[in-house]
Amino acid sequence: MYIASQKRKENIAEYLLYMWQIEDMIRANGLDMDRIKANIIDKTSLTDGQKTQLAEWYESLIDMMRREGVEHSGHLQLNKNVVIQLVQLHDALLKDPRFGEYTKEFYNTLPYIVELRAKAGEQKAGEIETCFNALYGMLMLRLQGKEIGKDTLEAIKQISRFIALLAHYFRLDDNDELFKDEK
Repeated sequence: MYIASQKRKENIAEYLLYMWQIEDMIRANGLDMDRIKANIIDKTSLTDGQKTQLAEWYESLIDMMRREGVEHSGHLQLNKNVVIQLVQLHDALLKDPRFGEYTKEFYNTLPYIVELRAKAGEQKAGEIETCFNALYGMLMLRLQGKEIGKDTLEAIKQISRFIALLAHYFRLDDNDELFKDEK
């Protein structure tokens, strides 16, 4: 909760990846609050009051996961909404000639996106979600200590650069600083 809130303010890409990881941690603990308390909350150095707030946050996420039917896979609507916001901003940036640098980064990234979608058979995920799936997959590979090939590292480097630029523009837009000359 505390980390998520901070990441949401500072870097939307890190926030989304963090929230996907939280979803998986909840699943790994069987959506069981006792296990989450023992394996996650009790291991923090938070005060008792903060631990109570964190437990309430996890309980609300578990409730949402059950109501939305994403106990085993998929993402919470609140996380899907972030992807939707990023896609909307992405589309606006591509249409605006003032953001040529962004357009260039996107077209430099597009071959990797196409290749990833072909390998994964991922036809319903859009370009932005495919990028996040790749970044999350890389995070999981690193956490598992698996070897990562040179081509994969090259793709992830470009995707990271592109998503970092999108996150930068998102923060500006979130602070009403991106299109301020239009108001």
